[in-house]
Amino acid sequence: MNLKRLYLAIAILGTILPLYLFSQFLLENGLNFPLFLRHMLANDIASFFAWDVIISSLAVITLVLTEWNRLRMKNLWLYALFNLTIGTSRA
Repeated sequence: MNLKRLYLAIAILGTILPLYLFSQFLLENGLNFPLFLRHMLANDIASFFAWDVIISSLAVITLVLTEWNRLRMKNLWLYALFNLTIGTSRA
């Protein structure tokens, strides 16, 4: 498998898996943000992963804003949308 295909497979997984799991939560609970936070921070391991993703997301936002400004990139909203909906696994 060449590197392009590997990155494509990772990007597809990084899109499908988080959206699937989040959609399952939404179907069962709706937009219940307090319950979402309780589940996300349910124990030390869940909190570890949650904070890792939150801090990684902040790093991605910082990188995208820096590069967007430096390179005068277009479609900044698309990167923000990916980061806020799918997360760093796709952004």
